[in-house]
Amino acid sequence: IIASALLVASITQAKPLNSGQVVAPLYIPPDVEVVQDSYIVVLKDHLEDKDIVQHAQWISSLTDNNQQVLDWLSPHTASHGIHHVYDTPYIKGYSGRFDETILEAIRQSDDVEYIEKDSLVYASELQRNAPWGLARVSHEDTLNFKNYKQYQYDPNGGEGVKVYVIDTGVNVDHIDFGGRASWGHTVPNGDLDSDGNGHGSHCAGTIAGSRYGIAKKAQPVAVKVLRSNGSGTMSDVVAGVDWATTAHLKEKHAQDKKYKGAVANMSLGGGRSPTLDVAVNGAVRAGIVFSVAAGNDNSDACDYSPAAAELAITVGATTIEDERAYFSNYGKCVDVFAPGMNILSVWRGSRYATNTISGTSMAAPHVAGLAAYLLSLEEGPVTAKEIKEKILATAIKDKLDGIPKDTPNLLINNGADGKEKKIIRGIDSVLKDFFGDI
Repeated sequence: IIASALLVASITQAKPLNSGQVVAPLYIPPDVEVVQDSYIVVLKDHLEDKDIVQHAQWISSLTDNNQQVLDWLSPHTASHGIHHVYDTPYIKGYSGRFDETILEAIRQSDDVEYIEKDSLVYASELQRNAPWGLARVSHEDTLNFKNYKQYQYDPNGGEGVKVYVIDTGVNVDHIDFGGRASWGHTVPNGDLDSDGNGHGSHCAGTIAGSRYGIAKKAQPVAVKVLRSNGSGTMSDVVAGVDWATTAHLKEKHAQDKKYKGAVANMSLGGGRSPTLDVAVNGAVRAGIVFSVAAGNDNSDACDYSPAAAELAITVGATTIEDERAYFSNYGKCVDVFAPGMNILSVWRGSRYATNTISGTSMAAPHVAGLAAYLLSLEEGPVTAKEIKEKILATAIKDKLDGIPKDTPNLLINNGADGKEKKIIRGIDSVLKDFFGDI
């Protein structure tokens, strides 16, 4: 009782509350695992920098006082306070651990637009066997015995384009990256700058591997938001998107007219998160082409984030027989489909490791790679929206079986084979066989 009284006193003295007592809405994602006492706070758009600094100082004073009380009551209490700050032109706010008393104080602040309960997200993968996805991307007709090993492409595809792989990390020393991969940022507190899972490395290999990748000269950048068990928090994922957006804007400013553009891939998902959707849409507005997995629940992709982010390219998964994979989500939020069953790519553990897995997590990197491929071949500046439109325009229509009526029947294609070839610059009809060991 004494501790609560002291905390309430510090709150009332630190900052006047909303005079009308209209509290900011608290959004709790349905049907997901939430993180105890962890919240994402989104601030109002009109706030100036000085207002945000004042708000942050107020929160710090509350949590400092509260942590002293918690330490006194329970020495093993996890640290409360702000853990991440989100600061791009498209989303401003923070996330952290707050008890109920401080949460209510935050909700009554005039600065706050809404609060989202933090939740868990997971990498999506399913099973094992052999590669074929690259060949499918470069042929209009269903694969057959003659062409199922052949990938037709421009060898300069991806050159000068960075791809932010927002995932479990990337095995940047793998031989398939040839020194092009780099470590960007590790978000989870106390985690290592390495991929202890393999999921992120697999995605990066499909995007930009010299043997397994769509865009063989692209530069994968590891943005680690998931731990080695393949799970993480929504607040960490938002922080990863925020970091990638900021890095992209800095590089764009530094390179000016020489800047080719950037792509991001996010092969993960959780319950519907308005904050993550806002962050992803903001990244696209900043110029990043964003590919995201539709999800592996055989249900409506609109119920999941980031699959529901309208400006991203949401990708469902297909089989080598041109069928929708049995696990792939569907619906109007899906933009296009790509190979996602039995995909061979880079793995963790050594410079030569590979693995074959399945999921919409494997489909999205095909699209991210295609986006990097197209960006690099453009003669002049192009927007993320234009690249998305080109990917949808060059996609093969009505080729897939098992597609529900409200879902686009589109399968990605790089334009290197057939009538769409003319819209892609520099195709040299290279046929490449990607089977066999490195």
